[in-house]
Amino acid sequence: MQILVIQNDPTSPVSLLGEHLKAGGARLTNVLPHHGEILPESPQGFDAAIVLGGAQHAHNDQDFPNLPRVCDLINAFHDEGKPLLGLCLGGQLMARAFGARVRVNEVFEYGYLPIDITAEGQDDPLLGRLEPRQHIMQWHEDTFALPEGAVRLMTGTTTANQAFRYGDAAYGFQCHFEISLEQAQHWIENFNHVIHGKLGPEEGARAIDRARGELQRHGQDAMAFCRTIGSRWADLIHSKRRIARAV
Repeated sequence: MQILVIQNDPTSPVSLLGEHLKAGGARLTNVLPHHGEILPESPQGFDAAIVLGGAQHAHNDQDFPNLPRVCDLINAFHDEGKPLLGLCLGGQLMARAFGARVRVNEVFEYGYLPIDITAEGQDDPLLGRLEPRQHIMQWHEDTFALPEGAVRLMTGTTTANQAFRYGDAAYGFQCHFEISLEQAQHWIENFNHVIHGKLGPEEGARAIDRARGELQRHGQDAMAFCRTIGSRWADLIHSKRRIARAV
């Protein structure tokens, strides 16, 4: 099982999700398109793709001219029926690629915030039979509209669209469910200046302290969520491969 990993930022790796997929036999090809590495021309040779997060805005083509190419690849994978998984910016880029608007949200979301699996999500192959409320790491100021025909799978109180499925194999998430406890702690402890710059010194300090406590309370459950979704997504890849070989 060959998976393309599009890493939009060096500080936002595939982390726990990648470790879990590799332990299951997947081979990951990691590309940083905004740092001099070349995106593949097509999905050929890959069974699926993961698009990771980053500090970029999904429509900032001027500063990040490879963003349209990432969107083209997303559409190419989708057109070939190959599974896609987008996290945070990756989910926003999937929404953009499928024709939906991405914009600055009214609320800056940071920390292990509550998000709920919708009724449609409860019937979804990836999210079905999980606890209806999850607490997953968030760090974003943008949000996406749902592409036409997409199904909302998760929702939150301050950001309505937290996850969607487009077709039967493309999944976009706003949250960072891919990260390990160590990665989450690294973000919380080493990027304080970013949070202070966004929220101001006092509110930023409160947000960081809150995130530390949320990590302790919810981090293990969030990693279990990652392993479950990762395993089910890998099953989807295997299923799509069998179908493709039978045609």
